[in-house]
Amino acid sequence: MASIPFISASLRRMLETWKQILSLGLPSLFAFATQTLTWTIVLIMIGDLGYLAIAIMGVVNIIMYNVFALFSGIGHTVNYLVAQNYGAGDMDKGLQRTQIALLTAFAVAILVAAAGWAGSEAVLRLTGGSADLVADGTKFLQLRFYAMAFGTLSFVFHGFFRGVGNTRVSMIVSVVSNAAMLALCYAWTYGHWGLPALGLIGAGYAFLVGEALQFAICAFVFWGLMHGQFGTRRILRLSWREAGLMARESGKLGLMEFSMSVSMYIFTMFVARLGDRALAANEVALNVMSIGFMPAFAFGTTATILVGQAVGRGDGRAARRAGTDTAILGTLFLLLLGTAELIWAEPIARIYTDDPTVYELAAYLISISAYLQIFDGLFNFYAGGLRGIGDTSFLMKVSLLLNFAYFVPVTWLFVQVLGWGSIGAWVALYTFVTLLGLAVTIRYYRNDWSAVRMREAQPAKGGQGGR
Repeated sequence: MASIPFISASLRRMLETWKQILSLGLPSLFAFATQTLTWTIVLIMIGDLGYLAIAIMGVVNIIMYNVFALFSGIGHTVNYLVAQNYGAGDMDKGLQRTQIALLTAFAVAILVAAAGWAGSEAVLRLTGGSADLVADGTKFLQLRFYAMAFGTLSFVFHGFFRGVGNTRVSMIVSVVSNAAMLALCYAWTYGHWGLPALGLIGAGYAFLVGEALQFAICAFVFWGLMHGQFGTRRILRLSWREAGLMARESGKLGLMEFSMSVSMYIFTMFVARLGDRALAANEVALNVMSIGFMPAFAFGTTATILVGQAVGRGDGRAARRAGTDTAILGTLFLLLLGTAELIWAEPIARIYTDDPTVYELAAYLISISAYLQIFDGLFNFYAGGLRGIGDTSFLMKVSLLLNFAYFVPVTWLFVQVLGWGSIGAWVALYTFVTLLGLAVTIRYYRNDWSAVRMREAQPAKGGQGGR
């Protein structure tokens, strides 16, 4: 009987921890769900324009994923460094780092817009799609580049919001901007509410306006509503040491994400050579599987916040436990989701298109990956935890190694050499995801959590936070 109070105390502690995880994770999950739902509905709308429009959307999405990934390290770095500063009670440094990131992101936004204006057609030709895909997709891709310029800046703001644990703000901003994007896509694509029917180009304008609105709301929240708590309108002295730290960390995390996106781009190029219908089925399957990315991303972000804040407080044991508990909850979500996708794979695929060649292949691809996406979840959960302690060098190295030494050559082997088609492409994809998930999980638990330290412009020698 003497053990009952101990069990009760342990249970209460676990429930409090899970409550905290859910309070941070569920708003992020809802924000990602809103974004994913928006993309899904847009793809369904576009589906009525034909399989070529679906194929264009798929190729453009991969291109935009690459552009975002290349510069996403700026926002990810703000996220984990601000989380550490918030945990340590040193928000002046967190704000200073955020201001450096915003200046960098502004320069990047100009570069992205210029690249879209000058190079959209050439990029589509490089993808290897048909002449019709290039002709119909160039203007749409240009508009998506312009939208991404705003999105790059918004991602830095979201990194700050989440770093201080205010995931509800990110949720609200995402809901409002995505709702506007969805409404405008409906109106501009098919000519409702007095607006012209612009087809796929209308969807491009909707993305642009939605991203611009998101940036405007983020700026208002950061410089307006949050000024009272954090003094966000203060202009802090530019520290070149801090700028150097931000550049190094952003570079490593950006290179990690970019290696993932480049390999997916090459993956799409291989699938594109199988024909527009195979490409359309691939896009439908990826869109459905992106539903599983929601809890993966949401709980991965939560792990970064909780681990980073615990590191800032100097509590390595709590940091390790926070990552573990977050991974457990996230995996439960993915198990439930995978079961639903396995049972209803074909009915879900038929929502997107009535072309049997497309939806039957898409349904099979969904079935293959229903439970394998758990490994993608493990990658996101534990990569989020590793970001929280600043173990960015490992994340960069393992991503580069597995993407270019395994995923790309194996996809080429299965699709081009052995002729396994779309099935071979997805076998390559999910064996890669499995290896990646296992690698970061092992790394997470092999860390010396008693030695983790905050990231500083001049890292302390011997601490894992200094890698």
